[in-house]
Amino acid sequence: MLMVEGLMILSCLIPALHFGDGTWRGITLSGLFTLNVGLLMLVRYHSARTMHDRRLSYLLVVLMWIVLALFGAIPFMATGVLTSFTDALFESMSGITSTGATVFASVEWLPSSILLWRSMTQWFGGFGIVLLVLALVPSMGINKYSLYTAEASGADNTGKQTTSTASTVRQTLGVYILLTLLFVFLLCKSGMQLWDAVNITFTNISSGGFSIYNDSLSHLTHLQQYIVALAMLLSGVNFAMLYNLLTFHWDRLRHKLEQLRFYIGLYLVASVFVAIALSTHMGYSAADAARLSIVQTASVLTTTGSLVADTSYWWVPVTYLFVILSLCGGMAGSTTGGLKAMRVLILIRHVRKILRDRLHPHAVNPVRLNRAPVSSHLLTNVMVIFMVYVMVIFAGVMMLMLCGINATESIGAAIACITGYGPGLGISGGFGCYAHFTTAAKLICSLIMLLGRLECLTLLILFIPSFWRR
Repeated sequence: MLMVEGLMILSCLIPALHFGDGTWRGITLSGLFTLNVGLLMLVRYHSARTMHDRRLSYLLVVLMWIVLALFGAIPFMATGVLTSFTDALFESMSGITSTGATVFASVEWLPSSILLWRSMTQWFGGFGIVLLVLALVPSMGINKYSLYTAEASGADNTGKQTTSTASTVRQTLGVYILLTLLFVFLLCKSGMQLWDAVNITFTNISSGGFSIYNDSLSHLTHLQQYIVALAMLLSGVNFAMLYNLLTFHWDRLRHKLEQLRFYIGLYLVASVFVAIALSTHMGYSAADAARLSIVQTASVLTTTGSLVADTSYWWVPVTYLFVILSLCGGMAGSTTGGLKAMRVLILIRHVRKILRDRLHPHAVNPVRLNRAPVSSHLLTNVMVIFMVYVMVIFAGVMMLMLCGINATESIGAAIACITGYGPGLGISGGFGCYAHFTTAAKLICSLIMLLGRLECLTLLILFIPSFWRR
């Protein structure tokens, strides 16, 4: 994967040379360095013996994300756009985890090669680095399903459709690439330049949210904004479901229909509420209110973070709703962050079950999903992930406040980083950035991004003492 990352860095030479931004030396050096480190490791360890210890899966997943984020920071420093390693790591981690938080107060002065690299990190990490490994590498000498389930946020491990894990991942990767090409084509047909279309598609199909313009999506035409909104919404749908739709395997869709209905229903209800709020409390016309709510609600629910307006000035209840929607996220098996719609739906139905049990203690009221009872194992996992999510947010807010960040920004940053939404509250919200955060606060936010992308448990399991015992 270091070799793949090195080749991706070197591909940024195309805009560097085409636009003549003067960064070709830094891009070449960082790309060759990354590529050669990966090549040397491959040569040195090509005959390493096979290992099937499940603990190695968790260790590999965490190390791949950390190492690739570290190497991803090199182009920012090699080209001179960032001089602080902490800032470079923050930007790289935000890109690799498709979070969208940035330390750049203005991105329009950045060289074209760095703009493309920011977009590529989000496209690269949006699908899931470990899943790319499974798709590209035929044999790893390790249990592939262990890796497949260790990185839960990039794949739907609740119902594989084929016996081969690598085949399943390749199918979803094919859908991911197909959607990318489709929306680049649609944006170009709408009158957008190819350069803009590629960058905007990369960052929105991956639920990332980085932009090559300071005003994000607000300068786009209305048609282009609707196209980007569609891209964001599709990126929030389970990719295995999209594959089955494209291949006409209708019988395989019934296991995810309730999750899809909940995802679409939540989006529609939230969009209507936001449209009414913008029209009645913000003075927007009905047409503008509808457009802004359709696009911005899609961005928030899919934890993309792209903006069609400076939402930091919107009505406070709308901002509160956006926080709730970002915590929910899209469907399991999509590029989105958050808890995922499936888990939220299970939690809601579990609360309903407990209330019914209080009224009818002798009745049998199982939690059902797609008309089938939810297993106690899955129910326990959902509740544990929810509790760990809340605990990480509380701990993150406390640590950020200890770093001198005020309460509002600490809460916004912790939630924005763990969900992968990006923009926080206060100065870091809307079209703002995280440049004013202290060095310690940026490192804490980088850790929260990684925790959110790996859904906490994959990283926290490494801190259990028994993990390191023979």
